[in-house]
Amino acid sequence: MVGIGYDIHRLAENRTLYLGGIKIDFDRGLLGHSDGDVLLHAICDALLGAANLGDIGQHFPPSDNQYKNLSSNKILIKTSKFLEDSGLITKNIDAVIIAEQPKILPYINAMKKNIATILKISENSISIKGKTNEKIGEIGEGKAIAVWAICEVESIYASSQG
Repeated sequence: MVGIGYDIHRLAENRTLYLGGIKIDFDRGLLGHSDGDVLLHAICDALLGAANLGDIGQHFPPSDNQYKNLSSNKILIKTSKFLEDSGLITKNIDAVIIAEQPKILPYINAMKKNIATILKISENSISIKGKTNEKIGEIGEGKAIAVWAICEVESIYASSQG
């Protein structure tokens, strides 16, 4: 089963930038009810979609103050638990981070390690790419960062047979 996820947040002063659950050295961070980690949010939406479990907004509504400034690592942990409770595991993830700045390449291995650790999968099951928006639109003007993610999940029972 496959799901697709998307997220976008504006960059703002006086915020720490988190992508893939790790702190990124940058002069601005992403606005959001939680820590604004667009990569983990897009992955969570893709996982939830693949499992037919709704979306991140249903499980972690921005109107609920218990999620205010919450680490998106915790959101991914809870999403993984929802899948596990449904008899599913993550098979693989492919994500594209779209940002003019900062450069993503130096952080990809750390992001993959963090995500793999949380989901209890191999880092080789995760692909993360950084792309620019070629100076087009809000992202291209350096005002926002967006992510597209696609995830495949499978039954726990199917993986134990193979």
